[in-house]
Formats: sequence, C-alpha cells, structure tokens
Amino acid sequence: MLCSMPPRSTRRSDAARTAILTAAVELVGEVGYSKSSIEAIATRAGVGKQTIYRWWSSKGSVLLDAYLNANVGGEPEDPQGLPNTGDLVADMRAVLRATVDELNDPRFERPLRALTVAVLEDESLAAEYSRRLDEPTRQMKKERLRAAQRQGQLSPDVDLDAVVDTLFAPVAQRWLLRSGPLTYEYTDHLVETVLTGLPRPGS
Repeated sequence: MLCSMPPRSTRRSDAARTAILTAAVELVGEVGYSKSSIEAIATRAGVGKQTIYRWWSSKGSVLLDAYLNANVGGEPEDPQGLPNTGDLVADMRAVLRATVDELNDPRFERPLRALTVAVLEDESLAAEYSRRLDEPTRQMKKERLRAAQRQGQLSPDVDLDAVVDTLFAPVAQRWLLRSGPLTYEYTDHLVETVLTGLPRPGS
C-alpha cells in the first residue's frame, strides 16, 4: 500500500513558509520592526522576495502570521475557550497570569511590540489583526463572562465588552508603556478589584 505523502511542491512551500515566519520573528527580535524589511526577511529565510509577496502584502502581515503561528499554532485561541472551573475570579486570575507570562517572555515580547507598531501604522493590517486575533479572543472572554452570568456570578445586565476592557486594557497599557511591572500580584489585584465590584443577580 502506497503511503499518502503531500506533493513535493507542497512540502517545499511549507518549508519556505516556516522559514519565512521564523526569519521574521528572529529579525524583529534582533533589530526591531523599523529596521526590518521584506528583503532582509527573504535573505535570512533563503527565499526570494517574490516568494514572500506571493503570500503576504507587507512585513506587518508576515509578522502577524508569525506571531499567530509561534503563539497559538496558527489559530486565534484554544477552541475550547477560557478555563471554566465555576469560579470566575480564579479563572480570570489564571488567564491574566498566563498573559503576564507571555508578555514577559522575550520570545514573544519584542515581536509583539513590533506587531503593535505595525498595526498602528497600517489600517488594513489593523483590520486583519482585529479579525484574526483581537475579535476571536474578545468573543472567548465574553463567552466566559456569559457562563458566569448563567451561573449567577454576574448580573445579566452587565456590559460584557466593558468588563473585558476593564480587565485586560490596564495590563496591555502597563506593558505597552512600561509604566510598571507586570506581576501576578498586579493582575490578581486587578481581577479582585474589577470582579468584586460588579453587580450580582439580585443586588
């Protein structure tokens, strides 16, 4: 029985794609976003510029794919969603602690800062970032809050978008502006402050 193998051209394309994504992350980690370029990424990956332009329109879009691939295996989030142990406070502590770990990890920190710069500079990339990463993760966060509403831990009238922003935006701002250390103590306190202040059913 013949083994089912992908065509050689497909294997070459997959190898080239992986090399490009790896090169993009390495390059911005070494020289930053402003000093990186499609040409430099192509040189490091050992491919021609046209190979990159066949799949991506800009260095920012390469970096977005690289970040998604390195961070979550190419998918916006775990399809199972956020943890749901029945204890919203404990689950949000765990989620924000994982966020702290990622933002403090040098493998992700500089590429993510570079991606942030790219999104701010490129309106079309910002829309792609929203569609592929920001909006899917926001929906997962809101679904965890909806579960808390069903479990009687949150009022059904609570604005879920506002809760998501209040929980996560301070962490992003502190990281982006380097205005203070990102620690478990900080995010635990943030979760307690936000969630204990929200109305519960019947309150």
